[in-house]
Amino acid sequence: MDKIMNFLREARAELKRVTWPNKKQVWISTLLVIGVTLLVSAYLGILDLIFTAFFSRVIG
Repeated sequence: MDKIMNFLREARAELKRVTWPNKKQVWISTLLVIGVTLLVSAYLGILDLIFTAFFSRVIG
């Protein structure tokens, strides 16, 4: 039980030293993640269409 309590105390102390992002940084990061996700999904979707068309012609 002492190990658990010690861990919780240390974790709490560590969380007090964390520099948390402000609201603007969170919004920018969120929009960046959404944008990159949309770009990657569009890229993969286009590749899927190309490969589907190619293999449907090859296989018949």
